[in-house]
Amino acid sequence: MKKRVLWIVLSIAAVTGAYFLSGIICGAVETASGSGRIIPIYCVDTDKKCAALTFDAAWGNDDTDILIGILNEYNAPATFFVTGQWAEKYPEDVKKLYDAGHDIANHSDTHPHISNMTYEELKADTERCNKKIEEITGEAPLLYRGPYGEYNNTLIEMLHDINMYYIQWDTDSLDWMDPEPSCIVKNVTDKVKSGSIVLLHNGAKNTPEAL
Repeated sequence: MKKRVLWIVLSIAAVTGAYFLSGIICGAVETASGSGRIIPIYCVDTDKKCAALTFDAAWGNDDTDILIGILNEYNAPATFFVTGQWAEKYPEDVKKLYDAGHDIANHSDTHPHISNMTYEELKADTERCNKKIEEITGEAPLLYRGPYGEYNNTLIEMLHDINMYYIQWDTDSLDWMDPEPSCIVKNVTDKVKSGSIVLLHNGAKNTPEAL
């Protein structure tokens, strides 16, 4: 399997994908105090000056080459959470991102609201997306992010059963609202810290300039 990382390096230091996954395994079983609610991974505990750039891809592909170019210029591997529908519509873009060294992760197949879905429905939707990604890249995703950032215990337990991990974020760029690039930058830099997971979108108007 190719070495994959979820980190963009903020200093000279680098963190391997295996290190990050060890952090996920430690965090995936945490529950909210007294609530019984399973909490997904929002960030990773590390002293290294690194954070993870992640992009949700559910619509549009106009910026694929631009984003690859910027990330390549700064030697910054990222994780792209793609829907199955997006992968099916833009398979060449999925392959470009993968071949450029970026991780391709699961953002559901059809981008549904998950609150009223059963375990089996969630599993079927997730596995459909996994299959589409694997057919393009040859590698099944390990990471998942729910549509709209939604999650519940049923979803996270299902992911655990199929050896996947739910990845949320602690730093929201709010780029989907199309603020000015300087606002996107401020939204991130005001909040980001060592171990942060940053949320961006591949189809937002000002994301390339902010990036």
